[in-house]
Parts: sequence; structure tokens; C-alpha cells
Amino acid sequence: MSDRSTFDTDVWTLTRFVMEMGRKAKGATGELTQLINSMLTAIKAISSAVRKAGLAHLQGLAGSVNVTGDDVKKLDVLSNDLVINMLRASFGTCCMVSEENKELIVTPKDKRGKYVVCFDPLDGSSNIDCLASIGTIFAIYKRAIGEFILTEKNVRIKPRGKIYSLNEGYAKYFHASVNDYIRHKKHPEDGSSPYGARYVGSMVSDVHRTITYGGIFLYPANEKSPEGKLRLLYECNPIAFLVEQAGGLASTGTQRVLEVQPKAIHQRVPFVVGSPDDVNEYLSFVRKHQ
Repeated sequence: MSDRSTFDTDVWTLTRFVMEMGRKAKGATGELTQLINSMLTAIKAISSAVRKAGLAHLQGLAGSVNVTGDDVKKLDVLSNDLVINMLRASFGTCCMVSEENKELIVTPKDKRGKYVVCFDPLDGSSNIDCLASIGTIFAIYKRAIGEFILTEKNVRIKPRGKIYSLNEGYAKYFHASVNDYIRHKKHPEDGSSPYGARYVGSMVSDVHRTITYGGIFLYPANEKSPEGKLRLLYECNPIAFLVEQAGGLASTGTQRVLEVQPKAIHQRVPFVVGSPDDVNEYLSFVRKHQ
């Protein structure tokens, strides 16, 4: 009896996938493959640092606040430095945008390439102490073109889910349309079952669950954050791209996220993403209250 069924000897790592897809791309130079693999190396190093945070005394505030108003932890600083240094060494970037840096990060001329990378080096870092999932979000743009690069395939989101995800602690400040929609999810008038509520507070975790099980994730504008809270270039855009590739929708409430023309590198926007039927239903409540 063969043991081949219990041990896979033809393993598809992400690095292998990136390299093979790069070789198939018409006119490929290998620059993007090298860039992505450098990003993957940085992410692996961040993962290792996060796992060792308690032993290495890397937890705790670094004593400063980043440009978007969030407390900066030591792991944020470490993660930011890892990503910047690895991307510079890839010879594939011309500049970078990080949540942790107020200004654009320009790559030295002797290491300059043709891609712009926007990233949040450690999304959800405020949840480290309670052992919740965290992650790195990044988007790659080609200089002067601004298109996303697909790195995953064949992931599909359900047309409709059974879960809604948002911070209901801000309900006092929500627009009437949001509270009306949530009330409908809790007390459906059509005889259907109410939706379950799930909210981790790390968008990478909440959106991953939404893609896996279907449903809707919301971080809408409110009285305290009239422009929204999440950043367009390195939080909303990359997540919106992935969800759309999986068959879902991503909206600000008034337009498709990927059609928002950026006006600043740390621009914030309202963000609603998930199963197409769920997002469209939410948008119907927005239109009703306009």
C-alpha cells in the first residue's frame, strides 16, 4: 500500500506559485517576482518576531503615535523597518507608502525599480496582547499605471452570508442608514433568521472570515470620523481588490472603492465589503435614507 496519499512531495508554496506565474507572463522581466518574494521574506520575518514578542520584550508602546493617530508599538516599528529594508533591497520599488511614515518613502536611485508599494506593516497590532490574529496588508502599483497585481486565484465568496461585522460600540455616532440596516439584520421582517455578529477588530481577520463564510464587513463613516477610519491606499484598496477578485463587492457607500481617486497618501474612506447580495442590500438602505 502506497504512502503517497499521506505525504505530498509536490508542495506548492507561495514563492513557487509567484515564480511559476511570473515565468508564464508575457514580457516578464522577473522584477515583480523578485519584489513579491522580498515582501514575502519580510512578512515571514514579521511573523517570527510576533511569535517571539513576549520573550524578546517587543510588546508595549514605543512611546509615539503614527501619522494616522494610532499608538505605535515596538513591533510596528520593527515590522515597518523590515518591510522597507527588504523592498529597497529588491531593486523593484521606486517609492513606498507606509502607515507608519508621514511622507512618501523614496527609494535611492541605485536601487530604484518601477513599482510603488503601499502597506500597513502590522494591521491589528493593538490586538497582540489578547492573541488575536494580525497581519500585513500591501498593494503593488506599476508606476504611472496604478493597477493591482493578482497573487491569489480561484477564491470565491458566497453570494450571501449570515454574518455582519462592525464595531457596534459606535452605534451612537452611526448614520441612520447604518443603524436601520443593522436593525434589519437583527430583526428581519421577512421571516428569515437573524444574522450573527462577529467583530475581531483586525480587518485582516474580519475580512478573511467574510471571504471564507460570506457576509458583510462595515467600517462606515460616523459623526466622529466623517471621512471614515480606514486608509484608502494601503488598507481599503488591496482588500477591495482581493474581495472583487473573489466575486464580492467593496463600496464606500456611494461609490466603488477601487474607483476612488486618491487625494492624499493617508486618505481615509468609509468601507463596506463582502458578499454581493449583502453589500447591495446595505446600499439600498443608504439610498433609502438619502
